Amino acid sequence: MSMSDRIPLSTLREFVAATLSIIGVSGEDAAATANALATTDAMGVFTHGTKLLAGYLKKLKGGGYSATAKPEILRHGPAWAVVEGHKCLGQVGCDFATKLAIDKARLTGVSYVGLIGAGHIGAAGYFAAAAARQGFVAMITGNDIPSVAAPGSRKAVLGSNPIALAVPVTGRDPILLDIATAAVAGGKVYAAIQRGEPIPPTWLIGPDGHPTTDGTLYPDHVALAPMAGHKGYGFGLWCEVLSAILPGGRSTWQVGSWIFDPPERPSWHNASITLYDVGMIAPRDEFDARINRLIEEIHLAPAAEGVEKVLLPGEREWANYRTSAQDGIALPPDVIAKLEEAAKLTGVPLP
Repeated sequence: MSMSDRIPLSTLREFVAATLSIIGVSGEDAAATANALATTDAMGVFTHGTKLLAGYLKKLKGGGYSATAKPEILRHGPAWAVVEGHKCLGQVGCDFATKLAIDKARLTGVSYVGLIGAGHIGAAGYFAAAAARQGFVAMITGNDIPSVAAPGSRKAVLGSNPIALAVPVTGRDPILLDIATAAVAGGKVYAAIQRGEPIPPTWLIGPDGHPTTDGTLYPDHVALAPMAGHKGYGFGLWCEVLSAILPGGRSTWQVGSWIFDPPERPSWHNASITLYDVGMIAPRDEFDARINRLIEEIHLAPAAEGVEKVLLPGEREWANYRTSAQDGIALPPDVIAKLEEAAKLTGVPLP
């Protein structure tokens, strides 16, 4: 695979699925995971796509994740459920939980499903968008090992917990917001340190509880700052409650690092899926008229100098996806390196 090559989306999916299948993941689960990772790459979100594959394979080979685990419904009611992942791949667990939430919301209008004890879930927005395409306003949250400080704290108290929101729009791609609740991704801090670039004062919280620009202290002696201060902190706490506290999953320091912990150690990630069935709550034609009016107002907002058009959340990513689906995906060098590692781990040749 050359760095200048564009790889077809279907080819990337097939490679990912083959690496998972060869170490015991079922064809169905391998396909679900491969589609999530490859689609995320196609949208240009390379931090949460196939770059994760080698790490997942190590967890599967080491026993921290189970290749054969099937999500199990522990408790449920007409509009809610709690699902135990049994160390399954996070994408497998989220796929199961999202489909369950869809089934329940079709009957009740609104549903909540908590997924506990699974692997790292990857891009939460992938599952939110999947639900939106079936007519649901969707919210997906997750939790992670603490890496983000609270305002005024001298250490990390929460993970960079993700939240994804998606809204269905007839005849268009869903409106899609998928964010973490830290001011910056940890990978960006590492990249800046490696390039010798200065660390902005809004990225890190030092051991004294105040902002620091000393990247050499990361990650052992500093924490990531929360996104937008108390606002990101509040959203991170919200994600922790919905994903772990409410359904009974492991929280904060009980969650492991899927990257840094030994491969035999589970990471015990959790997620939540909350859906609203648009067609049950509002006549669909009326909802469509209202959402399209909102979209038009945003698109017609006066654009700043150098800006062609004011965009909706997710529009740039959907444009990337359409280009990738037609022309193939231009993978960055760091992603290609991780795919080469996945090939070595499994013996599956790169495309």
